[in-house]
Amino acid sequence: MDYQVSARKYRPGTFDDVIGQPHVVQTLMNAVSTKRVAHAYLFSGTRGVGKTTVARILAKALNCERGPTSRPCDTCENCREIAQGSSVDVIEIDGASNTSVDDVREIRENVRFTPFRGQFRVYIIDEVHMLSNSAFNALLKTLEEPPSHVVFIFATTEIHKIPATILSRCQHYNFRRIARTEIIERLRHVAAQDHLTLEERSFVALARASEGSMRDALSLLDQAIAYGGKTISHADLELLLGAVPQELVQELLKAIMAQDSPAALASLANLLDRGHDLRAFCADVVEHIRNLLVAAVVPSTAELRSLIETSDDDLNQLSIDAKVLTPEQLQELLALFIQAEDSLRFSSHPRFVVETAAVRATRLLRQREGTEARPAHTSSSPNQKPPARPEELKSGPSTPPALRQGVPVASRPIAKPTHTSRGETDREPAVLPEQPRNPPADVTTTAPATVSPIPAGPQPTLQWELVQEEVAASFPNIAPFLEAGRFVGLEAGFVTIGFAKQATVARARLEKEENLLVLSKLCERQVGSPIRVRIIELTETHPPGPTMAQVRAAKEQEQRLMLFERAKANPTVKQALEIFGVDLAEVRTIAQQEANE
Repeated sequence: MDYQVSARKYRPGTFDDVIGQPHVVQTLMNAVSTKRVAHAYLFSGTRGVGKTTVARILAKALNCERGPTSRPCDTCENCREIAQGSSVDVIEIDGASNTSVDDVREIRENVRFTPFRGQFRVYIIDEVHMLSNSAFNALLKTLEEPPSHVVFIFATTEIHKIPATILSRCQHYNFRRIARTEIIERLRHVAAQDHLTLEERSFVALARASEGSMRDALSLLDQAIAYGGKTISHADLELLLGAVPQELVQELLKAIMAQDSPAALASLANLLDRGHDLRAFCADVVEHIRNLLVAAVVPSTAELRSLIETSDDDLNQLSIDAKVLTPEQLQELLALFIQAEDSLRFSSHPRFVVETAAVRATRLLRQREGTEARPAHTSSSPNQKPPARPEELKSGPSTPPALRQGVPVASRPIAKPTHTSRGETDREPAVLPEQPRNPPADVTTTAPATVSPIPAGPQPTLQWELVQEEVAASFPNIAPFLEAGRFVGLEAGFVTIGFAKQATVARARLEKEENLLVLSKLCERQVGSPIRVRIIELTETHPPGPTMAQVRAAKEQEQRLMLFERAKANPTVKQALEIFGVDLAEVRTIAQQEANE
């Protein structure tokens, strides 16, 4: 048969025809031009990126009748024989079927013979990682000091399986995945040569499905030609590739933007009725939201073309759709569907996972808009119920009645209410007007009026380090934020924690109602009386001091130094150091050693 697949028909014949590997091509061309050709090369990279092709072109450059030359003619007898695989001076060996020591021994015996027609004998060993360890060891001496007329070229897709002794004797070239834009240009060239009719988005779909492999892209194009002939519709191509139609992805995104949960579920039902894979669909949704996010933050069309590989029509549509949502909302949607995509790998109910994500996405935007539109409210009614508390903080029989009636809140100015973050409850803690006894100058709001006044008398003592340890053990989600602050003191039933002006994130997290309640209850257990927690911003009027994290780090350093000195003073350790003539580098406790192991 005269028919050749496109991957062979359009295989590059010279260095100028190679795409996607400029770093390899330029280096090899310079090496041939300056006559600095190495005796062994190792080409690594994924499938279909040009490893064997470049190896053959290098063999042509070395044995061309005009050469050695960096631009082989590709028309002389030697070049044509190398291209056809019939050259006696270029031996191509399949490493997967020639793995034994006997095969390597045959190579060692043949390398002594001079080339018949060209100037070099070139051995191209494909999938070289399939050789056995014994075969690699048998090749070491020949590979290190081969005859001057021999060049070895190894190709592999699994570089980690190559022994270090082989790697050190070769010049290693890593072949990258080919960019989609270059694959699309090559596909356009092939379509023009074969008089094919394809839509622009069909080229994009083929390049996406190829995953950076030029050979895979051409093979998929041949498959599409066999299915649809010279004129290939995009619908036929999507059916052939098993890809999810972009119309279904856009249908779900339109339902999310319209905050229409029933429409989102209906689009997923339509997707399943057509038999598409939910995992592939979720991956396409993630990619589409990412493209919307890029289009939302990059206004320039020229920059968008370099960041989003799609057709101009789809690019214009992305720019229009990106104006509907803010970049923050798109980031939330992206995080939501990335989490759903991860959950699909382990879930036995993939449909429920995607449906839940779709419903949450539609309601996420609705809740966000409601939160932004809702003003901060105050409450003057003493009978108003406090917000719901976390399960682990429900008041038990030992909780004082005053604390069961009210919830401590952060001291914040009324003019600057703190909104809750997205994805969490949009309820604002009530700010009640009653002031505590002798409040500080920077406190404008306090705990509810239902908390009984703290009687005068001797102030209770609080060991804040114990509170820190219990927070780290039982509430690790707030421990790092707490350590960013500084314990100011306990006065009049108030525990004051100060934060620097730049520690806005940690302060906002600690000011949440449920976290203040955690700290209050931990302090109460130790003191035995109602305690309220307030968060302040440290100013120049407050005395300087270290944060809780700095205090903890200093104490740990002091303990390490003490342990080090105790170890050095130990008679057994002293004797061991003197015998071996070494210094003590590190000291660990048994618990630390077991934790590391």
